[in-house]
Formats: sequence, structure tokens, C-alpha cells
Amino acid sequence: MLLLHAADDLAQLAKAWLDSLRHERRLSPRTLAAYQSDLADFVGFMQEHLAEEVSVASLMALRPADFRAWLAKRHNEGLAKSSTARSMAGVRGFFAWMDKRHGLHNPSLKAIRTASFRRPLPRPLAASQAIAVTEMAGDLGATGWIADRDRAVLVLLYGAGLRIGEAIGLDRRAVGVDPTALVELRVVGKGQKERIVPILPVIAAAIAQYLASCPFVLPADGPLFVGARGGRLQPSLVQAQMRRLRQHLDLPETATPHALRHSFATHLLSAGTDLRAIQELLGHKSLSTTQIYTAVDGSRLQAVFAKAHPRA
Repeated sequence: MLLLHAADDLAQLAKAWLDSLRHERRLSPRTLAAYQSDLADFVGFMQEHLAEEVSVASLMALRPADFRAWLAKRHNEGLAKSSTARSMAGVRGFFAWMDKRHGLHNPSLKAIRTASFRRPLPRPLAASQAIAVTEMAGDLGATGWIADRDRAVLVLLYGAGLRIGEAIGLDRRAVGVDPTALVELRVVGKGQKERIVPILPVIAAAIAQYLASCPFVLPADGPLFVGARGGRLQPSLVQAQMRRLRQHLDLPETATPHALRHSFATHLLSAGTDLRAIQELLGHKSLSTTQIYTAVDGSRLQAVFAKAHPRA
């Protein structure tokens, strides 16, 4: 059941909202599950708070104090501000959808202000560390074609700024008949949004080496990167290899596959690349998401200054 404590009319609206997020906004299953969980938490609280089965009419009658009671409950449970902000965004989204699609409006929600929080800065690797990861990836643990595969994946993450899900989600046809001639790649990112990313020769060479050594026949509409049994490569295997590299190279705990994407963006920015170009390469919908890397670059400059300046 979608919402355990909801009346039928509310349960039907919640299902329709999630369907719209799935088909119209094309949100990922993980994001949809988070929205559903947040809404279920909110409705479950209101069922106890109001001592009644929660219906659409119940939600329309909520006062600012009712919303604040839910936020206070989350605060008392010790939940992070970022978690509550995300949950509140989901609840606001549901109310906004009801208002737009069905004319169901509750003005009380506008009186609620979620506590602000500072998003943690990305933690990229130094350029030398990122290069060491890509060079060592095929020499640690695995041998043969699996070593070639691991190196190709990690080179792709750092060299093109892909998310791990984007890399392992590629099909064989994406790199063409001759991967050595690959100069750009069509990537499907969040929300099924497509973008074109340029491919460096070192990436093309790594992918070509992997394909040449891979023992499986890879159909055009099948996965590019496969596991030991020929199925699509799972992210846990890439993460495990990164943990081994982290230990071997004495890297911090923040050195994850996603940190290679952060490193890609930060190193481009440090080299003078335009922020909007980086936005396009990363597939960010909003420039404000990309702007967080300016804070990373600035903090690194401050650290260098504090270490090097004679009066620091």
C-alpha cells in the first residue's frame, strides 16, 4: 500500500503525483522512493497528530502549527537539517501539484520556513592523486580483462566527469565500431537528460583496450561494461575497487568514484574553464549546482596561501 494512514482519496492523489514524477519529470527510482518515503512519514505523523485517518480534506485544513509539529518531531529525532529540508521539499512538491492539477490549495504551507543548512563542499582529489588512481586501477587486485575494464571505467569517470551510474549504464553502441576513433559520447543523465561529452584519446584508448580483451561478445544494445558473468557491471564492484585503491595509495575516505567527477570539475575550473561549459559537461540543470565548485577552488587557494605565505 502506498500510504498506510491515508484515506482512499489521498492515496489515489499520491499515486497520481508519483506517476507524474516518474513519467513527466522522469525521476530515478531512487528519487521516487525517497519522495514516497517522505510523504509517508508526513502522513503517518499527521494520522497520530490529528487522531484521524488522513484525507485530502485533512491536508487542506492543516494549520502552520501542524506543519511545525512535524518539523519539531524530526528535529527531536536528531535528523539532519539536510534530511528535513529534502523531506519538506517533497511535501511542498505534493501540495504544489495538488494545487496546480486539482485546485486544492492550503495557504498555511507558505508560512513555513525550513531551517537553512550549508551543503558540504565536494571533496575532490588532487590532480596527482586522480591520475594515480587511473594509472593504478588496472594493476591492483584484478588481472586480465577485468583489470582493463576497471581502468576504463575509472578513466571515464575522471576524464569525462561521468556519474558512476552513467558510466555503467552505457550500451556497447555508445562507443561505435572503432572505439579508438571515439571523440564524443552521448550520455543519459538524471531525469533521462541527454548530453554530449568530449572524449580524450586516453579514454578512447582505455575503452578500446578493455573491449579487445573482454571475452564476451557484446551486442550493440547490451551493456558496454560487464561483470565476470557477462551481465551489466554493478556499481558495488567499482566502489570496491576504489576502496582498494584508496588503501593502496593512502587516500582519504572521501576518495570515492564520485570524487573523480568532483575532481574533473574542480581541475577544469582551476585551469580556467568557463563555469557554463562545466555545467554542460556535468549535465547540471542549474548553474547554481555547478557554482559550488567555485567555493571548492577558492578554499583550496586559501589553503595554499595559508601554507605558503610568510606572514600567514
